[in-house]
Amino acid sequence: MSFFYLKALHIIFVVTWFAGLFYIVRLFIYHTEAEEKEEPEKSILQKQYKLMEKRLWYGITWPSMILTLIFGWWIIFVMPIELYLFKAFFILKLCFVGGLILYHVECHVMFKQLQRDYVKHSSFKLRLWNEVATVFLVAIVFVIVLQDRNNSGFVWGILGLIIFSLTLVMAIKIYKKSREKYDTEKKVVETKKDNPTPLSKEQD
Repeated sequence: MSFFYLKALHIIFVVTWFAGLFYIVRLFIYHTEAEEKEEPEKSILQKQYKLMEKRLWYGITWPSMILTLIFGWWIIFVMPIELYLFKAFFILKLCFVGGLILYHVECHVMFKQLQRDYVKHSSFKLRLWNEVATVFLVAIVFVIVLQDRNNSGFVWGILGLIIFSLTLVMAIKIYKKSREKYDTEKKVVETKKDNPTPLSKEQD
């Protein structure tokens, strides 16, 4: 098979792999938040999320990871070894890919826990966890694009990655605070509806 076809297939499955990782953790978040619902809504939602998670995980995400790795190693096998294999940027890319595989495995652990109705992590922790895949994506793209062009560009790329990661964390914390404020206000409104203030004698 042509090197360019292999590269195209590799990129396609990288995209679907990341899409699966992004969406599966979002489902974990919704699944966890469904725990706070009242019955029968809770059971209905969790049953639906289990089905969606199972189809996504085994139908898209796992196959995409396996095919990404197969085509990736196939590319290494057919291309001239001196072209990439011993270059610093490529070794760094492989390290990030290794980290992404570990992230995938940890997502599988979470998946199995939720399939057994074991809710271990809060929705806030899962929101943070969801952005780890984004950091890996940005890091891998930066490494591939910058490659060995110049040290200053590489340093700025790493610095940009750190700033990007911190920005994501801050955005999630701001979202959490606004969500908590909204939930508090909603509960106050619902409480007032359930317990209306009795009319005074003058009003009677």
